[in-house]
Amino acid sequence: MQALPQIVGQDLVKAVTVDKPYGWPEGEWKLDRGYTTPPPARFKVVAYDAGIKLNILRQLRTAGCEVVVVPASTTTAGVLEHKPDGVFLSNGPGDPEGVPYLVESVRGLIGKVAIFGICLGHQILGLAAGGRTYKLPFGHHGANHPVRDLATGRIEITSQNHNFAVDPASVAGRGWEPTHLNLNDNTCEGLRHRELPVFCVQYHPEASPGPHDANYLFTRFTEMMASVKGA
Repeated sequence: MQALPQIVGQDLVKAVTVDKPYGWPEGEWKLDRGYTTPPPARFKVVAYDAGIKLNILRQLRTAGCEVVVVPASTTTAGVLEHKPDGVFLSNGPGDPEGVPYLVESVRGLIGKVAIFGICLGHQILGLAAGGRTYKLPFGHHGANHPVRDLATGRIEITSQNHNFAVDPASVAGRGWEPTHLNLNDNTCEGLRHRELPVFCVQYHPEASPGPHDANYLFTRFTEMMASVKGA
């Protein structure tokens, strides 16, 4: 075990991302019907694949999004060529500081399009906002992590799988604020920009099987895109 390389600083995303863009047609799975036909698309979303879970794509389609999945190496300009209403930043393995090219691309997208990030995507946004991330002494893994929504006080039982976290103090004063708090260790579980259409969470609202408490976040994303389109 001592001979294994340390996870800090490694780019593990390059081993799991796709080689070229593709579209995603499938809706969510229902117990009585299996995989469902999604509703007509109202929004176009470009989803960065840093190791994306397929159920995220199903949830986005079910929420009324046409989804184009792109490699993690896709530049800001490459994303904007698709003329998206929103950009999704996926989960993925390893240290977010190991993928500076993705951080740079996302930095160029902030303020130009609605953005929603999950897990690694949350950490990437934290770095793109000028903040810092750090390795947890004990990673968060499993399906029963309590998280408080700081706006409503509501407690969500969440599914988590990460070894790094965002320091919320590092983005304070830059227009960002924490939105969710881990009740086990008080680490940051969500961020949003006070003025721009950008938000992210550290946990997995798409988890299946797992808690469904956080499914509302996909609706929040579509409402944000609708607000931007109506502006």
